[in-house]
Parts: sequence; C-alpha cells; structure tokens
Amino acid sequence: MELKVDVFKTIKAIAEGYYTEQRSKFISYALPVQTTDEIKEKIDAFRKQYFDAHHVCRAYMLGADRLNYHANDDGEPSSTAGKPILGVINAHGLTDILIVVVRYFGGIKLGTSGLIAAYRAAASDAITHAEIIEKTVNESITIGFSYPFLNEVMKIVKEMNPDILTRKFDTNCEMTLIIRRSEMEKLKNRLLKVESLNVLNLSHPFRDL
Repeated sequence: MELKVDVFKTIKAIAEGYYTEQRSKFISYALPVQTTDEIKEKIDAFRKQYFDAHHVCRAYMLGADRLNYHANDDGEPSSTAGKPILGVINAHGLTDILIVVVRYFGGIKLGTSGLIAAYRAAASDAITHAEIIEKTVNESITIGFSYPFLNEVMKIVKEMNPDILTRKFDTNCEMTLIIRRSEMEKLKNRLLKVESLNVLNLSHPFRDL
C-alpha cells in the first residue's frame, strides 16, 4: 500500500507516568517501538518485572500510515483499558509507540467509566513526560556512473542534500543515497539526466531510525 505521507510523529525515548484512583495504582510507560516482535519482548519484560500486578494493559500503533494497531485489556472489562490507551495514542497522532499501563488493584472497584478514565489518565501522563519528535519516511537509491561525471552527480547531491549511505569512486562509480519519500522522484529524474548514469536499485519506503 502506498503511503500518503512521508512524515510522522513518535516519541524519542521511554517515558513514565503514574496515576492513582481509590487506592488503585496505575504505572504507565510509553516506549518507541518498530516491530511486533519488539513489542512482544517489551510486554514479556514488563510481565516479569510486575509479576505481582493485577493487570498489564497495553496498546500500540505501528507504521507511518498508522494502520497497524492493537489494544489489550488484560483481564479488565472489555474496552475499559486497552481502548482508552489507544485513544490517547490517536489523540496525539503518534505511531511506532507502545503504551503499557500496570495496575495494582486497591480493593475498591472503579466501575466501567472509572476504569476508562483511569487508564486514559495514566497513559496521558506517560505521554506528558515523553519527548514527541517527527521522523520521515525515506527511500534509498543506488546509482552507477562513469567517473568523468562525478562532479555533475555531486552537484545534484549538494543541491538536493540526500544522505550518502555508501560511495565507491573508481573508473565506474557507485553511490547509495537516502532521501525523504516525497523528494525521491525529483532526485531520480535529475540523476537520470546525467550521461552514463543507471539506477541499480530503488528501495521501498522505510522509516527513519
């Protein structure tokens, strides 16, 4: 599926939050993530760390298109934990993020509305302590060309300012360049006007690391 945007918001590093209601404690964490395997590892680690907690609820969003997401109530009444956490992620327009809220039950039932409010507040507190950053969706292009045309290629590189991932300057030169998705077509078209130049490889969109 073609991405409609090439910039997205996520968080820079792990952040923590906290909320209490009727003696129940809600400890929250917001973490930058990029894969479901990574998410599984993080959740397993929290389960081990908080082995004595009553619930380890969570939600995540992945991808610049924000189409890969999931929420889990972990034993709380349906849609009272994971969905409110996911709602906080959506409210901030974030992706590549996992929010985990650990609950220690305080002995007093909060009811459906109370649970929703508590999990939303705990997740929001973690986001409040997080640094939100913007990243771009990039593409890479590998080109080959004859050495006499190096200056012409470098002039384009200087003007469009892609990142240079690899370079090999010999009789036959090769370079791999990375640039944000919206600029790739322009970069490719300019490069193809250089005599002797061929596109050796063009990547699919990928996110900033």
